[in-house]
Amino acid sequence: MPKHRLSRRGRHIAWAVTGVAVVAGAGIAAQTSMAAPAWPAQKTYTGRAFDACTAPSLTAVKAWKKDAYYGGVAVYVGGRNRGCAQPNLTRSWVKSVDTLGWRVIPLYVGAQPPCQKSGNKERFTAATAASVGVSNANDAVARASALGMKAGSPIYLDMESYDIADKACNDATLTYVRSFTRTLRAKTYRAGLYGFSGSGAQAIATAKNRTDLPGNLWYALWNGQETTTRDWPWDPKLYTDHSRGHQYKANSRETRGGHTITVDRNAWDAPVAIIG
Repeated sequence: MPKHRLSRRGRHIAWAVTGVAVVAGAGIAAQTSMAAPAWPAQKTYTGRAFDACTAPSLTAVKAWKKDAYYGGVAVYVGGRNRGCAQPNLTRSWVKSVDTLGWRVIPLYVGAQPPCQKSGNKERFTAATAASVGVSNANDAVARASALGMKAGSPIYLDMESYDIADKACNDATLTYVRSFTRTLRAKTYRAGLYGFSGSGAQAIATAKNRTDLPGNLWYALWNGQETTTRDWPWDPKLYTDHSRGHQYKANSRETRGGHTITVDRNAWDAPVAIIG
C-alpha cells in the first residue's frame, strides 16, 4: 500500500470525461441532515481527474489540460497529517486552475485512528474523537475558504487504513467522522470521506446508524476498474445521485504535455469545489 496520503501522495482520479453539472437537489438529503443556512447549489463533476502529493505548478496543469484526458484535480487543503508541502497551492492557483476548466476536489488529512499503524502527527482517542472532529472541521473550512472554495463546496476527509475489526477503534473513528461532518454542515460545507474499501470506506458504508455520516464516499479499491458502479461493494442504494468516487489505481507515473507527475487514478461522480 503506497503511503500516498500521510507521507507521499500520488493521486490520480480517472474516468471518461462526461461533464459537469450544478444541481440543487443532488444528494441534498444526505448533505443537510442538520439545520444550516440556505444551501448553495451543489457543483457536480463526472469524469477523469488526478491529484499528486504536491499540487503541480500552474505550467504543468496547463499542459495537462491541453492533453484533455483529465478534467479534475484533487488537492490537499490542510491537516497536520498532510504528507507534502504545497508551495503552489494558493488562492490565485485555485482560481487560475478553475478558470482553465479544471474541477477542484478538496482533501483534508485530519487526525487518524488510535489503532492505525502509520506514524502520524495527529491522532484522536475515544475520549477526544468528538472534540478533535470539531477542531479539524473548523480548520478544514478555514483553509478551504482561504483558497477561495466557497460555502456549498465539499471537503473530503482522508481516513487512512485501520483495523475496523477493532471495535473500540472503529467506534472512536465513527465518532470522529460524525463530529467532523456535523461541523462542516453547520458551516454549510458538504462532507465526504476518502477511505479504503476494506477499512474506513467500509465502516462508513456498512454502519447501521446512518446519522451524521458523510454524504459522499470516495473508496480506494485498486482493481484497475474505471467505474463507480460496476464494482461498488455495498448496498447499491447508498451514495447514489452523484456521491461516489473510486480510486482504482495508485502511483501511476504519467507524462502529458512534457510534464511528468506521479498520480493515483480514480473514477469520479461526486461534488467538487465551488470557486469564488
